[in-house]
Amino acid sequence: MTRNRARSSYDSYAAPRAATRVCDHPDCVAAGEYRAPKSRSSLNEYWWFCLDHVREYNRAWDYYAGMSTDQIEAEVRRDTTWQRPSWPLGKWTTQERFIRDRVVNGFSFEFGHDAGKTKDEEKAHRRTHARTDEEKALAILELTPPVDFTRIKARYRELAKMHHPDANGGDKAAEERLKEINQAYNTLKACYAA
Repeated sequence: MTRNRARSSYDSYAAPRAATRVCDHPDCVAAGEYRAPKSRSSLNEYWWFCLDHVREYNRAWDYYAGMSTDQIEAEVRRDTTWQRPSWPLGKWTTQERFIRDRVVNGFSFEFGHDAGKTKDEEKAHRRTHARTDEEKALAILELTPPVDFTRIKARYRELAKMHHPDANGGDKAAEERLKEINQAYNTLKACYAA
C-alpha cells in the first residue's frame, strides 16, 4: 500500500517563476519590469526598463513632440471621440445646415439677399426654399433655427388659436391653415421633443 504524501501549502501555490527581462537602457543589467511605449506611432510596442530608467524615460516623454499646433489640435479633437468619425445627430442637423448656409456663406435674414423684402415676402421665400421636412415645418410655424421645443410649442399654440375655425367663423382657409400648422408641429415634435 502506498502512502500519499501530505501536500504543503507551498506546493499548491508555487508557480514556475517567469524569466526576468533585462532593462533595455544601454549598460543597465537590472530587471526590466516596467514597460514604456517605443514611440507615438507604435504605442503597442514597448521598451522594458528598470524603475530608475522608466522614471527617466517618463520625464523626457512628450507624445506631441515634433507636431505642429494644428496637428496637436487635430489629435486632441480626434481623441474626444475616441478617434472615430462623428456626425451631427437629431435636431442639430437642420440647425447646423441653416447656420452654415446663412452665416458661413454670408447670408442672413436681416442683411444680404433678404434685406429689401417685407415680412410676408420673407416668409413666402422661406417656405418655398425649405429643403427638409424639418425646415418646411419651421417655415410653416414661421420660426428660424436655432430653436428649442419650448419655443416651438409656444409658437404652435399661438398660431393654433389664431387660425382655429371657431375663432374665424368656420372659415375653410383657416381650417386648412390649422391642418398645415398641426402637421408641422407633429413633425417638429418628433425631431425636437426629448
